[in-house]
Amino acid sequence: MSDKKNKLDILRHSTSHVLAMAVLEMFPETKFAIGPSIEDGFYYDFDLPRTLIPEDLSLLEEKMRAIIKANYSFEKSEISTEKALALFEKADQPYKVEIIKDLGKEPPLLNSSSSVSLYKSGSFVDLCSGPHLDSTGEINPRAFKLLSIAGAYWRGDEKNKMLQRVYGTVFPEEEGLLDFLKMKEEAEKRDHRKLAKELELFMISEEVGKGLPLWLPKGAYVRKKLEDYMYAEEQKRGYGFVYTPVLAHEELYKRSGHLAHYHEDMYNPIDIEGEKYYLKPMNCPHHHMIFKNKTMSYRDLPLRLSDFSPIHRFERSGVLTGLIRARCFSQNDAHIYCAGIKQLKEEFLSVMELFRQVYKDFDISGYWFRLSLPDFNDPEKYGDIKDKEIWEEATRLIKEAMSEAEMEYKEVIGEAAFYGPKIDVQIRNVHGKEDTIATAQVDLYSSKRFNLGFIDKDGQEKRPVILHRAIMGSFDRFFAFLVEKYAGAFPLWLAPTQIRILPIGENHLDYARKVQQELKDNGWQAEVDDSNETVGKKIRAGEMQKIPYLLIVGDKEVEAGQVAVRQRQQGDLGTMDAKELMKKMDKEVKGKTIF
Repeated sequence: MSDKKNKLDILRHSTSHVLAMAVLEMFPETKFAIGPSIEDGFYYDFDLPRTLIPEDLSLLEEKMRAIIKANYSFEKSEISTEKALALFEKADQPYKVEIIKDLGKEPPLLNSSSSVSLYKSGSFVDLCSGPHLDSTGEINPRAFKLLSIAGAYWRGDEKNKMLQRVYGTVFPEEEGLLDFLKMKEEAEKRDHRKLAKELELFMISEEVGKGLPLWLPKGAYVRKKLEDYMYAEEQKRGYGFVYTPVLAHEELYKRSGHLAHYHEDMYNPIDIEGEKYYLKPMNCPHHHMIFKNKTMSYRDLPLRLSDFSPIHRFERSGVLTGLIRARCFSQNDAHIYCAGIKQLKEEFLSVMELFRQVYKDFDISGYWFRLSLPDFNDPEKYGDIKDKEIWEEATRLIKEAMSEAEMEYKEVIGEAAFYGPKIDVQIRNVHGKEDTIATAQVDLYSSKRFNLGFIDKDGQEKRPVILHRAIMGSFDRFFAFLVEKYAGAFPLWLAPTQIRILPIGENHLDYARKVQQELKDNGWQAEVDDSNETVGKKIRAGEMQKIPYLLIVGDKEVEAGQVAVRQRQQGDLGTMDAKELMKKMDKEVKGKTIF
């Protein structure tokens, strides 16, 4: 961690303690949970006698400013775990008591095997490993803000009590706060869940279930365009498309290793005629069975299987976020079966070039690659690894491919899949947070687990090497990313409504419908606004719906057989006939123009 980042973390963690002091002043019976610094600020979880309301935040901020002005010292002390337990039991702080009792599971709180650290500021004492500022007065009273209130289960477990979480942020200077708030305001405008309601893209119904999106016609149109785009790009590169069922027998997931390593993210089994079946969390084992369907020769490899079938994963309700974290989604998934390491490297290079092409077409920049490697000291995740040399060879191969593709990457230890190292594509979302949007993973074990083989040119049976890859990650998440990137203003080639025709009066409606039909006959998504509103209001409505082209028709246009064209970014373009307009739009679509 850099010194700058470390100082900011200390500032934010110290401010979370000031928040706790203010909450204690407002509610003396408060039960305190945890209050860490996070990527863009801090939070603290509380068990309170009443539900907080937004108006409480400004009251708490005033109390925090008073605490900052009082300049209380952050005084550290170390006491035995037994004394700490007695102290917090007497103070009726059950969450701190639970943490102390579980100290063996929470090493960051330990200073030794028998002591813990406390921090005291004013009359507030917290169980904390620190470090902190010297005093509350070091916090700039104009450079912090409480942002929101949310529910949070104690320790993230739905079986535990729901606590109240207060989020905040703080910066060394007021300018940093103002910049952050400006970015946050813009991010809220671009939130794909907000825009989905305004633009009628998708919905989530509690009656259907949490995390189970329903795609509305406009959103489904864009999603289908994404699928068609990837289908065409993968067809050009020799992929074969398959469909696989949404559930499978438990033996399949036992063999794949998912039940051993991934069961917490899978739904409970379904009993079918006395046998257990699971909703599909991954396509991999299904594709392996397709590979086994016939005897493979080296001439059949590489075999590239692509699959857009839906999968289901049990995401906890507290992390569900529209289409970014959902329980049902479809990956832009593929598995490539290679005849040895040399061919794997060639395929890896091809995948990297596909990444580059796709992100160029969608005008995605500022992304970087993360090479995720195993932590051999983590026995829970990597304890089954016996042959480290295989992992090292796969890592060397990825590094060589990345170097030849001239793609820079960062190494991260402990993030590899349980079956091999991987490359993840990282990007900053509209909130400034790091997100993974795609992946390419080397699989070192499935060939053996599933007894996959092919006959080489010498007539010997050998095992293929497998590459998992998802260029768009999931179509759902990629769609959400694009909605936020474009602020809902999809480029012409993706827009669900490309053109809206605005007749000035009722007597222009027939001509408007004639123009619409000509456009539709040529494959364009065109509609007519036949409302009784003024043309000014119709233009405003079209702009609010972020439609790329608005065509205004009145007496002059009807007489000339033309339309007055208004383009979303360029404004008024004058009049032209339908054929001239379509020629312009066709050029825009073929060039995948992003204004």
